[in-house]
Amino acid sequence: MSNSKTLIHPRRVLFALGLGTALSLMGDGTLYTVLPTHTAEAGIALSSVGIILGVNRAVRLFLNGPAGLAYDRWPRRWLFVPALFIGSLSTAVYAATRGFWPMLVGRLLWGLAWSGIWVGGATVILDVTTAQDRGRWTGLYQTWFFLGAALSALAGGLLTDWLGYGATMWLGAAVTALGGLVALILLPETRSIRPDLDYPSVEEIRPRLRANRGLWVAASLQGINRFVIAGVFAATMGLLVQDWLLSTSLTLGVATLTGLLMAGRTLLSVVAAPLAGAASDRLGSRWGMAAWGLAIGAVSMALVAWGEPVAILAGVSLGAVAGGSVQALVTALTGDLVSQAQRGRAIGLLHTAGDLGSAIGPLAAYALMPWIGLGGVYLLCAGLFAVGLVLAMLFRPRAR
Repeated sequence: MSNSKTLIHPRRVLFALGLGTALSLMGDGTLYTVLPTHTAEAGIALSSVGIILGVNRAVRLFLNGPAGLAYDRWPRRWLFVPALFIGSLSTAVYAATRGFWPMLVGRLLWGLAWSGIWVGGATVILDVTTAQDRGRWTGLYQTWFFLGAALSALAGGLLTDWLGYGATMWLGAAVTALGGLVALILLPETRSIRPDLDYPSVEEIRPRLRANRGLWVAASLQGINRFVIAGVFAATMGLLVQDWLLSTSLTLGVATLTGLLMAGRTLLSVVAAPLAGAASDRLGSRWGMAAWGLAIGAVSMALVAWGEPVAILAGVSLGAVAGGSVQALVTALTGDLVSQAQRGRAIGLLHTAGDLGSAIGPLAAYALMPWIGLGGVYLLCAGLFAVGLVLAMLFRPRAR
Protein backbone atom coordinates (compact mmCIF):
# COMPACT_ATOMS: atom_id res chain seq x y z
CA MET A 1 0.00 0.00 0.00
CA SER A 2 1.40 3.39 -0.90
CA ASN A 3 1.45 6.45 1.34
CA SER A 4 -0.11 8.78 -1.23
CA LYS A 5 -2.32 11.44 0.30
CA THR A 6 -5.40 13.27 -0.86
CA LEU A 7 -4.26 16.40 -2.65
CA ILE A 8 -7.23 18.43 -1.40
CA HIS A 9 -8.21 18.17 2.25
CA PRO A 10 -11.93 17.44 2.75
CA ARG A 11 -12.19 20.55 4.92
CA ARG A 12 -11.45 22.69 1.86
CA VAL A 13 -14.52 21.45 0.01
CA LEU A 14 -16.95 20.81 2.87
CA PHE A 15 -17.87 24.42 3.65
CA ALA A 16 -18.64 25.49 0.08
CA LEU A 17 -20.26 22.17 -0.75
CA GLY A 18 -22.30 21.95 2.44
CA LEU A 19 -23.38 25.59 2.48
CA GLY A 20 -24.42 25.47 -1.16
CA THR A 21 -26.44 22.31 -0.55
CA ALA A 22 -28.10 23.67 2.60
CA LEU A 23 -29.02 27.03 1.08
CA SER A 24 -30.36 25.39 -2.06
CA LEU A 25 -33.15 23.83 0.03
CA MET A 26 -34.67 27.18 0.97
CA GLY A 27 -37.24 27.25 -1.82
CA ASP A 28 -38.16 23.58 -1.60
CA GLY A 29 -38.42 23.60 2.21
CA THR A 30 -40.57 26.72 2.14
CA LEU A 31 -42.87 25.28 -0.49
CA TYR A 32 -43.47 22.07 1.48
CA THR A 33 -44.24 24.15 4.56
CA VAL A 34 -46.58 26.81 3.15
CA LEU A 35 -48.05 25.69 -0.18
CA PRO A 36 -50.95 23.68 1.30
CA THR A 37 -52.15 26.83 3.09
CA HIS A 38 -51.22 29.39 0.39
CA THR A 39 -52.73 27.88 -2.73
CA ALA A 40 -54.50 31.14 -3.56
CA GLU A 41 -51.21 33.07 -3.69
CA ALA A 42 -49.68 30.34 -5.85
CA GLY A 43 -52.73 30.26 -8.10
CA ILE A 44 -53.38 26.53 -7.87
CA ALA A 45 -56.17 24.33 -6.55
CA LEU A 46 -55.73 22.43 -3.29
CA SER A 47 -56.12 19.18 -5.23
CA SER A 48 -52.97 20.04 -7.21
CA VAL A 49 -50.72 20.42 -4.17
CA GLY A 50 -49.71 16.75 -4.10
CA ILE A 51 -48.73 16.80 -7.76
CA ILE A 52 -46.72 20.01 -7.40
CA LEU A 53 -44.86 18.79 -4.32
CA GLY A 54 -44.17 15.32 -5.68
CA VAL A 55 -43.31 15.83 -9.35
CA ASN A 56 -39.73 16.94 -8.66
CA ARG A 57 -39.07 13.67 -6.86
CA ALA A 58 -40.65 11.65 -9.67
CA VAL A 59 -38.57 13.32 -12.38
CA ARG A 60 -35.37 12.64 -10.43
CA LEU A 61 -35.91 8.94 -11.01
CA PHE A 62 -34.98 9.67 -14.63
CA LEU A 63 -32.39 12.38 -13.95
CA ASN A 64 -30.14 10.90 -11.25
CA GLY A 65 -28.59 8.38 -13.62
CA PRO A 66 -27.71 10.91 -16.37
CA ALA A 67 -26.44 13.30 -13.68
CA GLY A 68 -24.12 10.62 -12.35
CA LEU A 69 -22.87 9.83 -15.86
CA ALA A 70 -22.20 13.54 -16.44
CA TYR A 71 -20.19 13.79 -13.22
CA ASP A 72 -18.09 10.83 -14.34
CA ARG A 73 -17.31 12.48 -17.68
CA TRP A 74 -16.96 16.20 -16.94
CA PRO A 75 -15.43 18.44 -14.24
CA ARG A 76 -17.44 18.55 -11.03
CA ARG A 77 -17.50 22.35 -10.70
CA TRP A 78 -18.97 22.79 -14.18
CA LEU A 79 -21.98 20.76 -13.08
CA PHE A 80 -22.42 21.44 -9.36
CA VAL A 81 -22.27 25.25 -9.48
CA PRO A 82 -24.76 25.62 -12.38
CA ALA A 83 -27.10 23.20 -10.58
CA LEU A 84 -27.21 25.61 -7.62
CA PHE A 85 -28.16 28.51 -9.90
CA ILE A 86 -30.82 26.38 -11.59
CA GLY A 87 -32.20 25.77 -8.09
CA SER A 88 -32.30 29.52 -7.56
CA LEU A 89 -34.13 29.93 -10.87
CA SER A 90 -36.74 27.36 -9.87
CA THR A 91 -37.55 29.32 -6.70
CA ALA A 92 -37.72 32.55 -8.71
CA VAL A 93 -40.32 30.87 -10.92
CA TYR A 94 -42.48 30.22 -7.82
CA ALA A 95 -42.14 33.91 -6.90
CA ALA A 96 -42.78 35.43 -10.34
CA THR A 97 -45.63 33.27 -11.62
CA ARG A 98 -49.03 31.98 -10.65
CA GLY A 99 -50.90 28.92 -11.83
CA PHE A 100 -50.44 25.18 -12.15
CA TRP A 101 -48.31 25.00 -15.29
CA PRO A 102 -45.69 27.58 -14.29
CA MET A 103 -45.43 25.92 -10.89
CA LEU A 104 -45.01 22.57 -12.59
CA VAL A 105 -42.16 23.97 -14.69
CA GLY A 106 -40.54 25.35 -11.56
CA ARG A 107 -40.74 22.00 -9.81
CA LEU A 108 -39.29 20.19 -12.82
CA LEU A 109 -36.41 22.67 -12.79
CA TRP A 110 -35.90 21.95 -9.09
CA GLY A 111 -35.83 18.21 -9.79
CA LEU A 112 -33.09 18.82 -12.37
CA ALA A 113 -31.20 21.07 -9.95
CA TRP A 114 -31.40 18.69 -6.99
CA SER A 115 -30.16 15.74 -9.06
CA GLY A 116 -27.11 17.85 -9.93
CA ILE A 117 -26.63 19.09 -6.36
CA TRP A 118 -27.17 15.86 -4.43
CA VAL A 119 -25.41 13.49 -6.82
CA GLY A 120 -22.58 15.99 -7.31
CA GLY A 121 -22.11 16.79 -3.64
CA ALA A 122 -21.71 13.14 -2.66
CA THR A 123 -19.37 12.53 -5.60
CA VAL A 124 -17.12 15.43 -4.57
CA ILE A 125 -16.93 14.20 -0.98
CA LEU A 126 -15.91 10.75 -2.19
CA ASP A 127 -13.24 12.37 -4.39
CA VAL A 128 -11.39 13.93 -1.46
CA THR A 129 -11.69 11.15 1.12
CA THR A 130 -10.13 7.74 1.62
CA ALA A 131 -11.37 4.52 3.19
CA GLN A 132 -9.84 5.71 6.49
CA ASP A 133 -11.84 8.96 6.81
CA ARG A 134 -14.72 8.65 4.35
CA GLY A 135 -17.38 7.89 6.95
CA ARG A 136 -16.63 10.98 9.02
CA TRP A 137 -16.66 13.46 6.14
CA THR A 138 -19.66 11.90 4.44
CA GLY A 139 -21.54 12.17 7.73
CA LEU A 140 -20.56 15.82 8.11
CA TYR A 141 -21.84 16.56 4.61
CA GLN A 142 -25.13 14.87 5.52
CA THR A 143 -25.27 17.21 8.52
CA TRP A 144 -25.42 20.21 6.18
CA PHE A 145 -28.30 18.56 4.34
CA PHE A 146 -30.32 17.89 7.49
CA LEU A 147 -29.67 21.40 8.82
CA GLY A 148 -30.69 22.93 5.51
CA ALA A 149 -33.90 20.90 5.41
CA ALA A 150 -34.85 21.84 8.97
CA LEU A 151 -33.95 25.52 8.85
CA SER A 152 -35.48 26.11 5.42
CA ALA A 153 -38.83 24.74 6.57
CA LEU A 154 -38.74 26.77 9.79
CA ALA A 155 -37.49 30.00 8.20
CA GLY A 156 -39.80 29.60 5.23
CA GLY A 157 -42.87 29.37 7.44
CA LEU A 158 -41.86 32.30 9.63
CA LEU A 159 -40.92 34.53 6.70
CA THR A 160 -44.13 33.73 4.83
CA ASP A 161 -46.18 34.88 7.82
CA TRP A 162 -44.03 38.01 8.10
CA LEU A 163 -43.33 39.01 4.48
CA GLY A 164 -45.88 37.07 2.46
CA TYR A 165 -45.62 34.18 0.00
CA GLY A 166 -44.12 36.00 -3.01
CA ALA A 167 -41.51 37.99 -1.08
CA THR A 168 -40.37 34.88 0.76
CA MET A 169 -39.89 33.00 -2.51
CA TRP A 170 -37.82 35.87 -3.94
CA LEU A 171 -35.72 35.82 -0.78
CA GLY A 172 -35.32 32.06 -1.11
CA ALA A 173 -34.10 32.46 -4.69
CA ALA A 174 -31.52 35.02 -3.51
CA VAL A 175 -30.36 32.76 -0.67
CA THR A 176 -29.84 29.84 -3.05
CA ALA A 177 -27.99 32.09 -5.49
CA LEU A 178 -25.73 33.15 -2.62
CA GLY A 179 -24.86 29.50 -2.03
CA GLY A 180 -24.06 29.18 -5.73
CA LEU A 181 -21.78 32.22 -5.55
CA VAL A 182 -19.92 30.78 -2.55
CA ALA A 183 -19.40 27.49 -4.40
CA LEU A 184 -18.27 29.34 -7.52
CA ILE A 185 -15.59 31.16 -5.54
CA LEU A 186 -14.46 28.56 -3.01
CA LEU A 187 -15.15 25.07 -4.36
CA PRO A 188 -12.06 23.51 -5.99
CA GLU A 189 -12.18 21.00 -8.83
CA THR A 190 -11.82 17.45 -7.50
CA ARG A 191 -12.32 15.15 -10.48
CA SER A 192 -8.61 14.40 -10.93
CA ILE A 193 -8.11 13.43 -7.27
CA ARG A 194 -7.54 9.67 -6.97
CA PRO A 195 -7.30 8.76 -3.25
CA ASP A 196 -8.77 5.33 -3.92
CA LEU A 197 -5.50 4.42 -5.63
CA ASP A 198 -4.01 4.05 -2.14
CA TYR A 199 -4.83 0.44 -2.92
CA PRO A 200 -3.00 -1.32 -5.76
CA SER A 201 -4.84 -2.21 -8.97
CA VAL A 202 -8.11 -0.85 -7.64
CA GLU A 203 -9.56 -0.46 -11.14
CA GLU A 204 -9.01 -4.17 -11.75
CA ILE A 205 -10.28 -5.53 -8.43
CA ARG A 206 -13.52 -3.54 -8.34
CA PRO A 207 -16.25 -4.95 -10.61
CA ARG A 208 -18.30 -3.04 -13.14
CA LEU A 209 -21.42 -1.40 -11.72
CA ARG A 210 -23.89 -3.98 -12.98
CA ALA A 211 -21.90 -6.80 -11.40
CA ASN A 212 -21.12 -4.97 -8.17
CA ARG A 213 -23.26 -6.83 -5.64
CA GLY A 214 -22.16 -4.65 -2.77
CA LEU A 215 -23.35 -1.53 -4.57
CA TRP A 216 -26.76 -3.08 -5.23
CA VAL A 217 -27.04 -4.05 -1.57
CA ALA A 218 -26.13 -0.49 -0.53
CA ALA A 219 -28.73 0.91 -2.95
CA SER A 220 -31.33 -1.48 -1.52
CA LEU A 221 -30.56 -0.26 2.00
CA GLN A 222 -30.92 3.33 0.82
CA GLY A 223 -34.27 2.50 -0.78
CA ILE A 224 -35.55 0.83 2.40
CA ASN A 225 -34.34 3.68 4.61
CA ARG A 226 -35.91 6.39 2.46
CA PHE A 227 -39.13 4.38 1.96
CA VAL A 228 -39.65 4.17 5.72
CA ILE A 229 -38.25 7.47 7.03
CA ALA A 230 -38.83 10.00 4.22
CA GLY A 231 -41.81 8.19 2.72
CA VAL A 232 -44.11 6.37 5.14
CA PHE A 233 -43.11 8.02 8.41
CA ALA A 234 -43.00 11.61 7.12
CA ALA A 235 -46.37 11.21 5.39
CA THR A 236 -48.17 9.65 8.36
CA MET A 237 -46.68 11.49 11.33
CA GLY A 238 -49.64 13.87 11.46
CA LEU A 239 -52.01 10.91 11.82
CA LEU A 240 -49.76 9.36 14.45
CA VAL A 241 -49.77 12.61 16.46
CA GLN A 242 -53.54 12.93 16.10
CA ASP A 243 -54.06 9.44 17.51
CA TRP A 244 -51.52 10.15 20.25
CA LEU A 245 -53.27 13.34 21.36
CA LEU A 246 -56.58 11.52 21.64
CA SER A 247 -55.04 9.27 24.30
CA THR A 248 -53.38 12.07 26.32
CA SER A 249 -54.37 15.28 28.08
CA LEU A 250 -52.00 17.49 26.08
CA THR A 251 -53.53 20.72 24.77
CA LEU A 252 -51.06 21.27 21.91
CA GLY A 253 -52.45 21.36 18.38
CA VAL A 254 -51.78 18.53 15.96
CA ALA A 255 -49.77 20.74 13.60
CA THR A 256 -47.68 22.23 16.41
CA LEU A 257 -46.78 18.86 17.93
CA THR A 258 -46.09 17.37 14.49
CA GLY A 259 -43.75 20.26 13.74
CA LEU A 260 -41.93 19.82 17.03
CA LEU A 261 -41.45 16.11 16.43
CA MET A 262 -40.24 16.72 12.87
CA ALA A 263 -37.73 19.30 14.10
CA GLY A 264 -36.55 17.00 16.88
CA ARG A 265 -36.09 14.14 14.41
CA THR A 266 -34.00 16.33 12.16
CA LEU A 267 -31.74 17.45 15.00
CA LEU A 268 -31.15 13.84 16.05
CA SER A 269 -30.30 12.93 12.45
CA VAL A 270 -27.84 15.85 12.36
CA VAL A 271 -25.99 14.27 15.29
CA ALA A 272 -26.34 10.64 14.23
CA ALA A 273 -24.98 10.96 10.69
CA PRO A 274 -21.43 12.16 11.49
CA LEU A 275 -21.16 10.02 14.63
CA ALA A 276 -22.08 6.85 12.74
CA GLY A 277 -19.72 7.74 9.91
CA ALA A 278 -16.81 8.46 12.26
CA ALA A 279 -17.47 5.24 14.19
CA SER A 280 -17.34 3.24 10.96
CA ASP A 281 -13.92 4.78 10.22
CA ARG A 282 -12.55 3.91 13.66
CA LEU A 283 -13.95 0.38 13.74
CA GLY A 284 -13.15 -0.33 10.10
CA SER A 285 -16.58 -1.93 9.68
CA ARG A 286 -19.02 0.16 7.70
CA TRP A 287 -21.29 -2.80 7.00
CA GLY A 288 -21.38 -3.56 10.71
CA MET A 289 -22.35 0.00 11.57
CA ALA A 290 -25.00 -0.02 8.85
CA ALA A 291 -26.40 -3.22 10.37
CA TRP A 292 -26.66 -1.51 13.75
CA GLY A 293 -28.49 1.42 12.15
CA LEU A 294 -30.96 -0.92 10.45
CA ALA A 295 -31.52 -2.84 13.70
CA ILE A 296 -32.27 0.43 15.49
CA GLY A 297 -34.68 1.29 12.67
CA ALA A 298 -36.55 -2.00 13.09
CA VAL A 299 -36.87 -1.43 16.84
CA SER A 300 -38.01 2.16 16.28
CA MET A 301 -40.88 1.17 13.98
CA ALA A 302 -41.97 -1.60 16.35
CA LEU A 303 -42.09 0.91 19.22
CA VAL A 304 -44.14 3.38 17.17
CA ALA A 305 -46.54 0.59 16.19
CA TRP A 306 -47.02 -0.21 19.89
CA GLY A 307 -48.89 3.09 20.20
CA GLU A 308 -48.12 4.03 23.81
CA PRO A 309 -46.99 7.68 24.17
CA VAL A 310 -43.61 6.84 25.71
CA ALA A 311 -43.00 4.11 23.12
CA ILE A 312 -43.92 6.50 20.29
CA LEU A 313 -41.50 9.15 21.56
CA ALA A 314 -38.72 6.57 21.87
CA GLY A 315 -39.54 5.18 18.43
CA VAL A 316 -39.49 8.59 16.78
CA SER A 317 -36.10 9.31 18.37
CA LEU A 318 -34.57 5.97 17.39
CA GLY A 319 -36.01 6.30 13.88
CA ALA A 320 -34.20 9.61 13.45
CA VAL A 321 -30.94 8.00 14.58
CA ALA A 322 -31.45 5.13 12.13
CA GLY A 323 -32.39 7.37 9.23
CA GLY A 324 -29.44 9.72 9.64
CA SER A 325 -26.85 7.01 10.23
CA VAL A 326 -27.93 4.69 7.40
CA GLN A 327 -28.10 7.58 4.91
CA ALA A 328 -24.52 8.60 5.73
CA LEU A 329 -23.15 5.06 5.81
CA VAL A 330 -24.54 3.90 2.46
CA THR A 331 -22.92 6.92 0.79
CA ALA A 332 -19.58 6.10 2.39
CA LEU A 333 -20.01 2.44 1.42
CA THR A 334 -20.53 3.49 -2.18
CA GLY A 335 -17.16 5.22 -2.12
CA ASP A 336 -15.59 2.05 -0.75
CA LEU A 337 -17.19 -0.16 -3.37
CA VAL A 338 -16.52 1.68 -6.64
CA SER A 339 -13.57 3.28 -8.36
CA GLN A 340 -13.17 7.01 -8.96
CA ALA A 341 -14.27 6.59 -12.58
CA GLN A 342 -17.59 5.06 -11.43
CA ARG A 343 -18.50 7.34 -8.55
CA GLY A 344 -20.98 9.62 -10.28
CA ARG A 345 -23.01 6.77 -11.76
CA ALA A 346 -22.89 4.83 -8.49
CA ILE A 347 -24.17 7.82 -6.50
CA GLY A 348 -26.84 8.35 -9.16
CA LEU A 349 -28.00 4.77 -8.66
CA LEU A 350 -27.96 5.20 -4.88
CA HIS A 351 -30.09 8.34 -4.97
CA THR A 352 -32.48 6.88 -7.54
CA ALA A 353 -33.15 4.02 -5.14
CA GLY A 354 -33.73 6.55 -2.35
CA ASP A 355 -36.05 8.71 -4.45
CA LEU A 356 -38.02 5.65 -5.55
CA GLY A 357 -38.45 4.55 -1.95
CA SER A 358 -39.51 7.97 -0.69
CA ALA A 359 -41.90 8.42 -3.64
CA ILE A 360 -43.79 5.14 -3.20
CA GLY A 361 -43.70 5.20 0.62
CA PRO A 362 -46.69 7.56 1.10
CA LEU A 363 -48.68 5.80 -1.63
CA ALA A 364 -48.09 2.40 -0.05
CA ALA A 365 -48.90 3.66 3.45
CA TYR A 366 -52.25 5.17 2.55
CA ALA A 367 -53.17 2.21 0.32
CA LEU A 368 -52.48 -0.31 3.09
CA MET A 369 -53.92 1.67 6.01
CA PRO A 370 -57.58 0.70 5.41
CA TRP A 371 -56.52 -2.96 5.47
CA ILE A 372 -53.96 -3.23 8.26
CA GLY A 373 -54.24 0.10 10.11
CA LEU A 374 -51.50 2.59 10.92
CA GLY A 375 -49.88 0.23 13.42
CA GLY A 376 -49.74 -2.50 10.81
CA VAL A 377 -48.04 -0.15 8.35
CA TYR A 378 -45.35 0.62 10.93
CA LEU A 379 -44.86 -3.09 11.66
CA LEU A 380 -44.38 -3.63 7.93
CA CYS A 381 -41.71 -0.91 8.02
CA ALA A 382 -40.03 -2.69 10.93
CA GLY A 383 -40.00 -5.83 8.81
CA LEU A 384 -38.38 -3.96 5.90
CA PHE A 385 -35.64 -2.67 8.19
CA ALA A 386 -35.13 -6.26 9.37
CA VAL A 387 -34.78 -7.40 5.75
CA GLY A 388 -32.15 -4.69 5.26
CA LEU A 389 -30.37 -5.89 8.40
CA VAL A 390 -30.22 -9.44 7.00
CA LEU A 391 -28.84 -8.15 3.68
CA ALA A 392 -26.13 -6.16 5.46
CA MET A 393 -25.14 -9.07 7.69
CA LEU A 394 -25.06 -11.52 4.77
CA PHE A 395 -22.83 -9.24 2.70
CA ARG A 396 -20.53 -8.31 5.58
CA PRO A 397 -18.44 -11.54 5.47
CA ARG A 398 -17.95 -11.09 1.70
CA ALA A 399 -16.82 -7.51 2.23
CA ARG A 400 -14.17 -8.72 4.65
